[in-house]
Amino acid sequence: MKTRQFRIAKGQFSAKLLKWDMETNNRKMPWKGEKDPYRIWLSEIILQQTRVEQGLQYYQNFIKAFPDIHKLAKAPESKIFKLWEGLGYYSRCRNLIATAKYISKELKGVFPDDYNSIKSLKGVGPYTAAAISSFAFNLLYPVVDGNVYRVLARIFGINEPIDNTNGKKIFNFLAEELIDKREPGRYNQAIMDFGATICKPQAPLCDTCIFKKQCYAFLNKNTGQLPVKEKRIKIKERWFYYLVLEYKNTIAIRQRKEKDIWRDLYEFPLIELKKKINPGKLINTTINDLKLSHTKHQTPYSSSLYKQKLSHQLISGYYLFIKIDKKPILKNDWLWVKKSDFKQYTFPRFINSFLSENPIKS
Repeated sequence: MKTRQFRIAKGQFSAKLLKWDMETNNRKMPWKGEKDPYRIWLSEIILQQTRVEQGLQYYQNFIKAFPDIHKLAKAPESKIFKLWEGLGYYSRCRNLIATAKYISKELKGVFPDDYNSIKSLKGVGPYTAAAISSFAFNLLYPVVDGNVYRVLARIFGINEPIDNTNGKKIFNFLAEELIDKREPGRYNQAIMDFGATICKPQAPLCDTCIFKKQCYAFLNKNTGQLPVKEKRIKIKERWFYYLVLEYKNTIAIRQRKEKDIWRDLYEFPLIELKKKINPGKLINTTINDLKLSHTKHQTPYSSSLYKQKLSHQLISGYYLFIKIDKKPILKNDWLWVKKSDFKQYTFPRFINSFLSENPIKS
């Protein structure tokens, strides 16, 4: 990294940050100051791509249900997925289960205590490994997340994009130079807290910022332009038409097993199309194609439009209600579930949003 003329010395930066943490930082979270690597790991996996406010209750529920890694490893996977329901990014949950079983069985419940071993765990990348290493074992590894990128880019005036190879090298190099050598864990937590509460993405609290006299972005009035991102996410649009097939007191569902979104979660029979079509016409086509014998006591109908935006996808779709008087021949992996048992199954948020407005009543 080329030598830069910063307005604040690197040693002075960490000293000021830790002083702010000691005297002013009042951000409270149940895992702050925690030294149990199991609890730290659990909180970090939950908080991957998740806001603290959303992940807080999930963390508390998991700790209550699984107070140690052995209990998590031995729990039925369906119970773990149900507890994770609504948090999204379910690959994290699968990684959580795999890692818990590995540590419980292969490592006899002893969490690894060095960076490389932690980083080798399923679902753990450089950031998560650095967080666990520094928080649990006080190892000298800086965390570099969205909050840290923002703080460093603004204060030190770094215009290199945070999402390209060169930019990541520059930020990681600077983070390694800035980290407090005596208290790396407290320093890491402090800089993340500072980014979350003071140097916020929108409407940062520049007037009360301890670095405002040295902050490049504040002095140059360009906090809104930093940090810089190079890549634009291309959003893929998908149209889902779910068949809510009711036969007597049962509903048809299946478990998603494809390497796709919502893997291992349950759903209604699905017709996926590349574009929007009239749901009323699709109902008639589906009845004919599947040879459904719908009851004359209830006319098939469709729901209103539902949408959910994922990181790289936009899911839109409808629910098609068809009450039938004869069981159709469906694929082998379809289940006819009693309405009274419906809450035992884990569904993606897209379906739960529908179920909250259209609860399955027995």
